[in-house]
Amino acid sequence: MNAVAPPNRQLAWVFDLNKCIGCQTCSVACKVLWPREDPGTEPMWWMTVNTQPGRGTPRDWEAMGGGYAGGRLRAGRLPTAEEIGGGWDFNYDEVLGGGRDAQLHAVSGNPSWGMNWDEDEGGGQYPNSYFFYLPRLCAHCTRPACAEACPHDAIFKRDEDGLVLIDEERCRGDRSCIKACPYKKIYFNPVRRVSQKCIGCFPRIENGVAPACVRQCPGRAAFIGFLEDEGAAVSKLVRRWKVALPLHPEFGVESNVYYVPPLAPAPLRADGSRDERGERIPPAYLESLFGPAVHTALATLKGELEKRRGGASSDLLDTLILYHWHDALGHLRRDPADIDWTNEPTKGDRR
Repeated sequence: MNAVAPPNRQLAWVFDLNKCIGCQTCSVACKVLWPREDPGTEPMWWMTVNTQPGRGTPRDWEAMGGGYAGGRLRAGRLPTAEEIGGGWDFNYDEVLGGGRDAQLHAVSGNPSWGMNWDEDEGGGQYPNSYFFYLPRLCAHCTRPACAEACPHDAIFKRDEDGLVLIDEERCRGDRSCIKACPYKKIYFNPVRRVSQKCIGCFPRIENGVAPACVRQCPGRAAFIGFLEDEGAAVSKLVRRWKVALPLHPEFGVESNVYYVPPLAPAPLRADGSRDERGERIPPAYLESLFGPAVHTALATLKGELEKRRGGASSDLLDTLILYHWHDALGHLRRDPADIDWTNEPTKGDRR
């Protein structure tokens, strides 16, 4: 179990939480493309979009541990099958052919939790209720705790793009990686007895195509690109303007999935008037997700909005508005429809 050296270049994702509409297109695009029909993958959702505040998936994952504490690897615990949930089959044949009295119900799967069980519940109280959507996938961390925890050297980080992948030929189903992952985005396949997770759509990336979760986003909320490419939207949002932040930076894994924090309408007073100095989403809650840097990021966003309302231009807002959707894809602009995938080899198992 060794620490992983940083890559030559690092791919990163940015999700603008002010544009995510919770449509689940990214989740379904991933599910249809990858963990779809293989035995043991039924409960797996490598890409999820959960409502915040919410318990997420696995349920209450934020309290399961993992990552680093004081610079040292901190083992967490495994989520239970009940906490993961999902993977239902329903009595469709009975309902469609069983007459007027047939009732739809689940015939398999966990009935108490699922991928987006608490959708749109949110927090706050009327008239100042609030919620926002949070896309989550493997963070392809710069310091992946999963790789350091694996006793079989089955997890590696690619030099060319920083993707963190699992070599299933080496994996022995130890599940130390799942305990060590603070985001709990690694799943165990009980049929194949191996750990599985988001692969960053590396076969697409190797052919110049953006990952499905980014390319399929209808709200133009998802971006991808190299952090080292100063001209890419991802690099500008993360490094130049510093408005895109990692989730739970205190985990110490240096996540490469970033978020533009959500703004919200002004809260309402008891008489129905707007409190322009108040915050509908509690700043302390956003800090609990994104760390203290969230306050500066929100101030920057609000300042740029005021500039634009005053008639001035804003490169930051132009980047986030995304007038040309290809700008979200960085260098990965090739159309997957133009590729004969049966004749395109991949090198994803290459160390």
